[in-house]
Amino acid sequence: MEKNKKLELFKQAKEIIREVGNFIKSEHVKASDVEEKSKNSLVTYVDKTAEKMLVTKLGELLPESGFIAEEGTSDKKGNVYNWIIDPLDGTTNFIHQLPCFSVSVALQENNQTIFGVVYELNLDEFFWADEFNGAFLNDSPIKTSSTELLENALIATGFPYYDYQQLDEYMNLFRDLMKNTRGLRRLGSAAVDLAYVACGRFDAFYEYSLNAWDVAAGAYIVEQAGGKISDFKGEYNYLFGREIIASNAKVYNDLLMKVKQYFSKYGTEID
Repeated sequence: MEKNKKLELFKQAKEIIREVGNFIKSEHVKASDVEEKSKNSLVTYVDKTAEKMLVTKLGELLPESGFIAEEGTSDKKGNVYNWIIDPLDGTTNFIHQLPCFSVSVALQENNQTIFGVVYELNLDEFFWADEFNGAFLNDSPIKTSSTELLENALIATGFPYYDYQQLDEYMNLFRDLMKNTRGLRRLGSAAVDLAYVACGRFDAFYEYSLNAWDVAAGAYIVEQAGGKISDFKGEYNYLFGREIIASNAKVYNDLLMKVKQYFSKYGTEID
């Protein structure tokens, strides 16, 4: 697809995502609206409706595209283009009306991300990036932070909510970083955590037991903002490997070394 057609596609996709975000903001769920997919993993009609809206409208926008979507609205696979969608990242926060929660949408071309949006609904902050323009918050360009030392970094993370196989390793790393950085935060939306790394509010983020739809858009925005992304091995399998590190370029190596120290099956050397 030529550049001008892609730019028009990205523009229209952003309008669709804003529309879906406005729908989510207009809804208020009751206890009876909440379903439990698994322990501590909740879903509402808002998640499902928002995903159907995204799949329908983005599918009309790019008919040959497929989808990787959290609620399984479509299992269509595109030969070239695939959307990766989390219609409501931070559902538990949304249910309790706790900021923050977001819409996260990425587009891949031949398995490479070329467009990503994280729309944080409470502050009406629209983080986006594409292959031609870099990374933005609303209309303003963004860059990752300039923090040079891990000890001066503010780090975001997320707590595992059903996969506890690496909990000891996770908590030992958490304890170390708690003592030896500026602090840790857990907001409840991995997509927003990544967007905040991209704009420099956080210096780094790490988490395990995540899915592609949790991280695809946010990770792409971090990269386009000058940051670094990997899995816990320091490799590039963060979309489907269920582990991710994201940071500015300056603290990345030190954070990766810390992760490898506690998740010892990966060794302690950095390639």
